[in-house]
Amino acid sequence: MRKRLIIFGTGDIAQIAHAYFSNDSDYQIVAFTVDSAYLGETKFCSLPVEPFETVAETYPPSEHSMFVALSYTKLNTLRRSKYEAAKALGYPIASYISSRASVLNNGRIGENCFIFEDNTIQPFSVIGDNVTLWSGNHIGHHSTIGDHTFIASHVVVSGGVEIGEQCFIGVNVTLRDHIKIGDRCVIGAGALLLADAEPEGVYVAQATERSKVPSTKLRRI
Repeated sequence: MRKRLIIFGTGDIAQIAHAYFSNDSDYQIVAFTVDSAYLGETKFCSLPVEPFETVAETYPPSEHSMFVALSYTKLNTLRRSKYEAAKALGYPIASYISSRASVLNNGRIGENCFIFEDNTIQPFSVIGDNVTLWSGNHIGHHSTIGDHTFIASHVVVSGGVEIGEQCFIGVNVTLRDHIKIGDRCVIGAGALLLADAEPEGVYVAQATERSKVPSTKLRRI
């Protein structure tokens, strides 16, 4: 029998989680939950939506697990608080790890992790609790990803890197080997870091500027 699962959230991330868990896991999703202040429709993905304040009465933790499907809002603070609230209610916390990810670290992956397809997680690396790895990342050997961190797509984390808690790492970021990224850092798309980043640092790569020549004037394309 498949394990019964409740998903916290009714947004895009929750809909994506529903698709992945339904098609590539041992879990059967039975309901969604949100705080009563944000309760709109009573159905989501054709399943009931229960107020979080009463979810343990309707779907007891002794019979159900929970997955918190939220993004990096407020530098992952919201996802962290709801993850901790679900644990406080006594729910076992599920993780999703794609069958199409290359996981070579002996399963050293925490709770409430969302590991998409085409991630490569090399030996001796450690993934903390409540971490999202969107598709196509490289997590190098002996690296550590701290709790409540969100890593977007096609990020290269070289060997021996330490990433702190509640960080956001944007698409196509490259982190050289053996550097440390402090807690609550934001590293924007396309950035290259070659040295340690102090906590709460913001690193934004320069955006490509529009050419003064319009596309209709190009000689070759």
